[in-house]
Amino acid sequence: MKLIGSRDFYKKTMAVAVPIMIQNGITNFVGMLDNIMVGRVGTDAMSGVSIVNQLFFVFTLCLFGATAGIGIFTAQFAGKGDRDGIRYTMRMKLMVSVVLVVIGMIVFTSSGTGLIRLWLQGDSGTGDLTETLLAGERYLKVLMFEMAPLALAMSYTGTLRETGETILPMKAGILAVLVNLAGNYILIYGKLGAPALGVTGAALATVISRYVEAAFVIIWTHTHASINPFITGLFRSFYIPGDLIGKMALKAFPLLLNETLWSGGQTVLSQQYSLMGLDVVAAMNISNTVNNVFNIVFIAMGDAIAIILGQELGKKKTDRGGLLEKAHQLSFFTILVCLMSGALLFLVSSAFPRIYNTSDTIREIATGLIRVCAVFMPLYAYENSSYFTLRSGGKTWITFVFDSMFVWVVSIPAVFLLIKTTSLTILPLFTCVQLLELIKCGIGFALVNKGIWINDLTKYSS
Repeated sequence: MKLIGSRDFYKKTMAVAVPIMIQNGITNFVGMLDNIMVGRVGTDAMSGVSIVNQLFFVFTLCLFGATAGIGIFTAQFAGKGDRDGIRYTMRMKLMVSVVLVVIGMIVFTSSGTGLIRLWLQGDSGTGDLTETLLAGERYLKVLMFEMAPLALAMSYTGTLRETGETILPMKAGILAVLVNLAGNYILIYGKLGAPALGVTGAALATVISRYVEAAFVIIWTHTHASINPFITGLFRSFYIPGDLIGKMALKAFPLLLNETLWSGGQTVLSQQYSLMGLDVVAAMNISNTVNNVFNIVFIAMGDAIAIILGQELGKKKTDRGGLLEKAHQLSFFTILVCLMSGALLFLVSSAFPRIYNTSDTIREIATGLIRVCAVFMPLYAYENSSYFTLRSGGKTWITFVFDSMFVWVVSIPAVFLLIKTTSLTILPLFTCVQLLELIKCGIGFALVNKGIWINDLTKYSS
């Protein structure tokens, strides 16, 4: 089996992946600038915002899981050329998104403060627990209004990407992050005559940028029906064939459950690490911020893998050998690219924490965490490519076990035991937990190589 593909293969892969990388890259880069701006206000403000973003991360991935689970069908319908099928999946995405937004608003309104307090049980270190809580509360009260436009934007941009339009979502993302960046500058520090709102200003800028992004994508999609024929008649009714609803629910629910439990697992891991002190919370915020910028490579490649393999399956290209070879080539290419990304991340590991207005202790911990993540990036890349390969054929229950169950059954107990039974400091403890990802890589290789993901999902009764 060849691990090196043809020139056309890489050209097609990069045509899908690069716009996603650019959009995510700009989004995360501006998110990093946003984080730095808040970090310049002080460590307490930065930690409060970091905790809320960790909670909001769970909602975002719930939304992603639901729309992406339905998007498996969208990609295959696009490969088949079935406009009605794409339209049905779009309706399903929008209806599920409304339900999740309502649930998210209820949870954060009723339990937001209690959830933030979970991160404030360790030593205060160089921070102030009360000020951190107040900053988090102020940030969350405004950020909740991001949910609705985020849900709309995710439904539209996901469908556009799955049908082959990756440039427009990229443009929308660029516009949104520019609005966010300008809003941060004006509203956090009180520039151009605006009041200095601190963390509230940062949240308000984020909400405004999400509404701009959603409006841009929605208006463009509906005014370019010739390019996006599935949009014609989208809201004429909310009809979806009953058997297709059942099939999408069976595939989307495990992915929704997976993203919910996985993101919840990451949040629990973050909360467990926070027991080691508020300095660790701040350092992890710094580390995660710069890591997110470099992680866009394997995240975008994962999206490309799901789209490319999904469209191939929708075209009835179920030649086992050919699809397996293509899947392995995509994974190998992802690893190679991420080796370079990880090396670059390692090089900036010591420089980035110096930007923050925080203590030397926090900067030192953050540098170490960044370096650990840089070394393990090829493993993260292979895990991610395996996950999206399995997902492309609708094997969402398997991805559920592979992804979220691993976090809850392996990673979380390991962190709990290491914290409770050893005297390890954060860096060696964090490294031990990352080493467990080798097990997940082995499982991913075995599942992909079996070819159980080679499956056509596009049959339904209209």
